[in-house]
Amino acid sequence: MGGTDQAYSWDARLYASHSGSQCAWGLELVARLALRGDEDILDVGCGDGRVTAALADRVPRGTVVGLDSSAEMIALANERFGGAGDGRLRFVHRDVRMLEENERFDVVFSNAALHWVRDHRPVLVRLAGALKPGGRVLVQMGGHGNAAAVVAVLNSVIARGWQEYFFDFTFPYGFHGPEEYGRWLAAAGLTPQRVELKQRDMRHPSPAEFAAWIRTTWLPYLQRVAESRRQAFLDEIVAQYLRSHPPEADGSVHVAMARLEVAAVKLNRGQSRRCDTSGADAAFG
Repeated sequence: MGGTDQAYSWDARLYASHSGSQCAWGLELVARLALRGDEDILDVGCGDGRVTAALADRVPRGTVVGLDSSAEMIALANERFGGAGDGRLRFVHRDVRMLEENERFDVVFSNAALHWVRDHRPVLVRLAGALKPGGRVLVQMGGHGNAAAVVAVLNSVIARGWQEYFFDFTFPYGFHGPEEYGRWLAAAGLTPQRVELKQRDMRHPSPAEFAAWIRTTWLPYLQRVAESRRQAFLDEIVAQYLRSHPPEADGSVHVAMARLEVAAVKLNRGQSRRCDTSGADAAFG
């Protein structure tokens, strides 16, 4: 993803096969960008490149750079979408915390990625520096309380016989709320237009699909466990979740998610930092 506090081994193809909700939410976010068609866009945490390619389709006279800290994800994105040949769409293997672009982009976009970094304050400074004056930020990530039922199951399972792998473990995600995020944006030189926590339902078509999501997304937990015992750990997580959250009649499994959505602008030099919230919808579509 855009950047993580630990190095994880991603199975990019497996993730791409079991991240339908993340992709759908990303495309919804793209649709809310009011684009002229000539913008230069940075997509932070581009993953397999599906949403990045959709961004490129909306800026036929612009450019899009997809950034991800996972070499596996970048390789898959290049394989699937990097052969356009016109140079408008590129994928770059880099941690967002190492971003050094200076006022290059009109838009910074990110979907389902920034929560992989716990401390967002230095990241926001980097993103502000990469934006041209007047540039915009539109990002969505896991927010405060995201997947709380899954986290509760993970904690319960660990306490029942898996502690040996988690003695020095700290919660790996940056699931933040609107209050602190508004302050961090302002400190980074960005004026918040909209910072809100949205409740979303993540639907998995079957218990097997739910298990695949756990396997491909909750890497900070699974990759702590010895590989020889990892399947047993996963099976226990899935079984306990399904006991407390049984599948629907159609077999689908649901997870309550909380997504933090942030829209902000980098003011032109000399502009007032006063936030006019009445223009938020017009500015961000």
